[in-house]
Amino acid sequence: MRGASRTSFAGLTEQLEAENITSATVATRLGDELFAVVGLLDAEHGLRRALSDPGKPAAEKAAVASALLHGKVTGRTEALVVAAVESRWATSGDMVDAIEQLAIEALVLTAEAEDGLDDLEDGLFRFGRVVAAQPELRAALASTSVPAEPKDHLLTTLLRGKVTPVTLRLITQMVTHPRGRALPVALDMCASIAARRRQQLIAVVRSAIEMTAPQQRRRADALAAPYGHRVHLNIVIDPAVIGGISVQIGDKLIDATEARRLAAVRRKLAG
Repeated sequence: MRGASRTSFAGLTEQLEAENITSATVATRLGDELFAVVGLLDAEHGLRRALSDPGKPAAEKAAVASALLHGKVTGRTEALVVAAVESRWATSGDMVDAIEQLAIEALVLTAEAEDGLDDLEDGLFRFGRVVAAQPELRAALASTSVPAEPKDHLLTTLLRGKVTPVTLRLITQMVTHPRGRALPVALDMCASIAARRRQQLIAVVRSAIEMTAPQQRRRADALAAPYGHRVHLNIVIDPAVIGGISVQIGDKLIDATEARRLAAVRRKLAG
């Protein structure tokens, strides 16, 4: 996505993040409902164009979306879709793509709530390798002449008990509703969203000395509070720190090291 679409999608992801969803049940229902909205908009081209038309007032489009969804989905889903139709998009396809990515994000939240982000990534990767190695399976799953139900049954037979339920749910969605994408591309998209979510939850902690397990737990809990979700610590022992610690989460750096303090003192003395 570019331009207005990129800005609009960023706003939607912030809105989803602000929901602070920690329940797997809530996240799964949100994902399922958003995927259902994507299916509706893909099938109803006129509705999709009307809801993404930049020439129509945002309030008018929001009213149509609310009338369509109210009472049929949760308030959380309705609010996200209404926000999507109120936003500006370069193309109507960008709006639907954005809602689909929110649906994937919601199922990634399910995996996170179940402490299964690693399992989700691993399951997507391993299934991709299986499909790549078996042309007949790949052809069957990609065939447009095979209805969704038999594909769903095949995937359940192949994967139940071998991947987590949320992984199976996401793979099934990508297979039965490919939206014009090759399966490897769809799986890579899901894996990248999961990886991005996991990366946001990793804090790289630099310390001059080893941290005990209780110290690590306290530090992780302290970081989890402002972020609203669990934070995994990657501990790096770095004698150059001298004392204290530094914490890097994504683009944010919290530097409370003695090395930083000494550097600041030297700058003051030099000035």
